[in-house]
Parts: sequence; C-alpha cells; structure tokens
Amino acid sequence: MIIDTLENASKYFSINPFFKEAFEFIMGHSNLEKAEDGTVGTFENLKAFVATFQGVSKETGLSKFECHDKNIDIQYCISGKETFGWKPRQKCVIPNGDYNPEKDVRFFSDAPDLFFELAKGQFVIFFPEDVHAPMIGEGEIKKLVIKIRYKHK
Repeated sequence: MIIDTLENASKYFSINPFFKEAFEFIMGHSNLEKAEDGTVGTFENLKAFVATFQGVSKETGLSKFECHDKNIDIQYCISGKETFGWKPRQKCVIPNGDYNPEKDVRFFSDAPDLFFELAKGQFVIFFPEDVHAPMIGEGEIKKLVIKIRYKHK
C-alpha cells in the first residue's frame, strides 16, 4: 500500500508500467469535482470511474473488507474525507464468501490492523496483497478509482 499526494505521484511511475498513464490521467482532469459518476476512461490496462457516495460507519465499511487478485486500485480523493481499514492479505484468515472472478473481489471478516484517512488531493494505491475497507466516513465523499491490470514480474 502507498499513501501520498498527487504532487509526489511521479515517484511511483517505476513501480508499475501503467502508473504513469494512470496518474497523468488524474492530473489531466482538473474538473473531476464536476465529473458525473460512472466510467470516465477505459484504456488497454486501465479503467477509471468516479463514485460519489455518503460515507458509512466502520461497521458497515468492514462488511466490504476486500482485496483483488487481478487489479491494483489507485483511489484518489476528489472531495470529502474517506477513511479506510487495512490489513496485509497474508494476515487475513477469515474468508467472507468465495472469490468473484467477474468483479475480481474477495472479502474477509478479519479486523483491520489500522485505519487511515484520505482528504482531497490524496491517493492510496492498493496492491493485491492489501485488504481494504473503503467508504468509511461522514457526509458526501467523491473519489476516482483507477483499476490497473496487475502484472507479475
């Protein structure tokens, strides 16, 4: 997991061949606050969508304690403040249902090791080994999520 601000995004370009394209997409869309919910870009190995929602309680958010096998998530806070729960996948031992290959998601019932908050202009990168509980917070939260096809080295 990586947490940072857009100003530092270029530091991460070398980690994955698609990070540069993903962050250039974010930086090239200065009007994200006005973007409507839904898919805003699809490329060969990237899919970007905007989501606006009302923050939920920690208990509700933890019901979606999730990770992905085939995608890396870059989640960028457009407005509001979003709290996430996090735990390394290797420490999660209580599955919550089966893996859904169509949605590339699996859930766990474990408790997070920590919680952190993103504010406007900040992003988090979740790799397949990062189990995360999104959407926790109060009030309206708007974010951009970019799904990047995960490629093993």
